[in-house]
Amino acid sequence: MSSEVRALTPKAIWNKFADLNAVPRPSKKEERVIQFMVDFGEGLNLETFTDHVGNVIIRKKATAGMEDRKCVTLQSHLDMVHQKNNDVTFDFDKQGIDMFVDEDWVKAKGTTLGADNGMGVAAIMALLESVDIVHPPLEALFTIDEETGMTGAMGLKGGVLQGEILLNLDTEEDDEIDIGCAGGIDVTATRSYKEKSLPRAVKGYKITVKGLNGGHSGMDIHKGLGNANKIMNRLLYNASINHQIRIAMIDGGSLRNAIPRESNASIVVYNGQSDAFEEAFKILANTIKLELVVTEPNLTISIEESKLPKKVMGLGAQEKVLKSIYAAHNGVYAMSASISDLVETSNNVARVIVKDGKIKVGCLTRSSVNTAKMDLAHALTATFELGGFEVNCDGDYPGWNPNPNSVILEVLKGKYETIFNEKPRVVACHAGLECGILGQNYPDMDMISFGPTIRGAHSPDERVQISSVQKFWTYLLAILADSPKK
Repeated sequence: MSSEVRALTPKAIWNKFADLNAVPRPSKKEERVIQFMVDFGEGLNLETFTDHVGNVIIRKKATAGMEDRKCVTLQSHLDMVHQKNNDVTFDFDKQGIDMFVDEDWVKAKGTTLGADNGMGVAAIMALLESVDIVHPPLEALFTIDEETGMTGAMGLKGGVLQGEILLNLDTEEDDEIDIGCAGGIDVTATRSYKEKSLPRAVKGYKITVKGLNGGHSGMDIHKGLGNANKIMNRLLYNASINHQIRIAMIDGGSLRNAIPRESNASIVVYNGQSDAFEEAFKILANTIKLELVVTEPNLTISIEESKLPKKVMGLGAQEKVLKSIYAAHNGVYAMSASISDLVETSNNVARVIVKDGKIKVGCLTRSSVNTAKMDLAHALTATFELGGFEVNCDGDYPGWNPNPNSVILEVLKGKYETIFNEKPRVVACHAGLECGILGQNYPDMDMISFGPTIRGAHSPDERVQISSVQKFWTYLLAILADSPKK
């Protein structure tokens, strides 16, 4: 309940987070949260405006004695990933997030929480509203559509921002200072197929893959988690080479930046082979569950008889789609040679739809090396084109190259060691942060990223650690109080 969350400390952040989570804010549908933020800034009598794409900028003057400090731009994104469990009824376009406290964590009931990046937004709001926090000149930048295209960051023109330092509050480990990130590109393969009349003497089946952890397709891609689309394809491919099956429908995954948790398929099997098919299916399903028992203990693969569909795929198209998805790389493609334990290049086979004569496969390819990113995108393109697909690569955005001479990095490292009596981890991440994009139009801005500990982002298991938010808030205030002079 929001009242339970509002009672947490620091109340300044948690109350703003509860306010924010009452506002529906799906990517590409941010009109309500944009107005919410404009009303917030204007209600404080602060300079508030939106740019031509919908980013919200709010400015606040320095507190007394801090006028000689560099202006700091605090940046977070307004949109959130909308994911829910299949057994949960929830309308993200109309409902606010239903939160609750579980020991040291704040969670949502069966949906994503929106801590990514709502905690950053809430912290900035708390600073803008404060009357007793010491800070330099502040500029809040609330970007839109970070999760599905980064169009807010891409659309922000040069000359709009006044800050010399940018603090991006969108990372998920409270002992990390992030100085670089991966870029990404959407790879989308589409083709049509002729629907065929149902063969005679067949039995209908519904196949379901569910119970996977899912997660962030950048930050969690190295964890060996199951991908529902690849698991479903493996099941169907093996059934197709050993038995006479015909596919009527496949619907798996959801958003490109979320590792697919669920997939459903409708098929038919010739009556004379149904018993052998069911036995072979169960054996393979158990094999897959054993392979993933450590990382995916709750994986469920089920099959049940169903009503016969009206149409099925032709055999030629069926063979090509199954082989193409099987051949498409999923997961880590290369590790960084320059930064230890950093994923350099990866791909997420995020969405598979086969229905009504049309096929669509959506991937998100990431890399901290632009040429490696395009190399993998070209490999995927070739794979799907061999299967008769038309392939589009769009939504390309750059990575963020580390700045070894960053002044604000030295401030953050020093403050962390002083406050917490240990050294922070200075890292680059495999997620897509907006810093690389913003840096194209603001090349001289000194940028850094940090945030509280969040687990399970982009999945209904998303949660934020309460004690970590307290740590993050203490750290943020100390950074602002000792920010660099002009």
